[in-house]
Amino acid sequence: MKDPRKTLPRAIIIGTLAVIAIYLLANVAYLAVMPVEEIRHSKLVAADVAQRLIGSTGVIFVALTVMLSTFGTLNGTLLTSPRVFFAMADDGLFFKKVAAVHPRFGTPYVSILLVTALGIIFVLARTFEQLADTFVTAIIPFYALAVAAIYVFRRRADYDPPFRTPLYPIVPALFIFATLFLLGNAIIDPSSRVPTLAVLGIILVGIPVYYLTVGKNAPTSDI
Repeated sequence: MKDPRKTLPRAIIIGTLAVIAIYLLANVAYLAVMPVEEIRHSKLVAADVAQRLIGSTGVIFVALTVMLSTFGTLNGTLLTSPRVFFAMADDGLFFKKVAAVHPRFGTPYVSILLVTALGIIFVLARTFEQLADTFVTAIIPFYALAVAAIYVFRRRADYDPPFRTPLYPIVPALFIFATLFLLGNAIIDPSSRVPTLAVLGIILVGIPVYYLTVGKNAPTSDI
């Protein structure tokens, strides 16, 4: 990548705006074909809209599009998630064996196998809707923590990012409050309270498990 300090932030901003625009236009299209009441009770809105506009061919097209999107997401997950485990293990924050690199292919094969095994277990144990809700609930707190880290980095004298957040510190604070609102709303709602608290409880259990295992000899942090 040439000049990532400029091109990477630009790509992220343009990509995010494009996704927002596509999402809004898709919803406008749904509302133009189906009334709100029907959309509320439809489990596959895009397929239902395609069925009305094109017929069975439209349903097949939507199914193929979803399949391709799923494989694209799977590709990104297999490239990133194992390397998170690898980096943690390499820093002494996870079991050292997970940081093993394949002697021939140069890939973190143990962490890839770990992520694959976890994925298979989740798919066999939960439905798609349950997995989607679980994933969102589990990832949101870490998004908030990642954004909150900017307040720590900004206090460092050597902090020189390629892109600085506009309207700092308001924008990061808005994001953090929004994630807290989503979690709070899920806890207040009786239909999602128990699964939300269960997911958050499992995450919190990881803290004592960490300190009872690899955390005993973990390196200290300067943060």
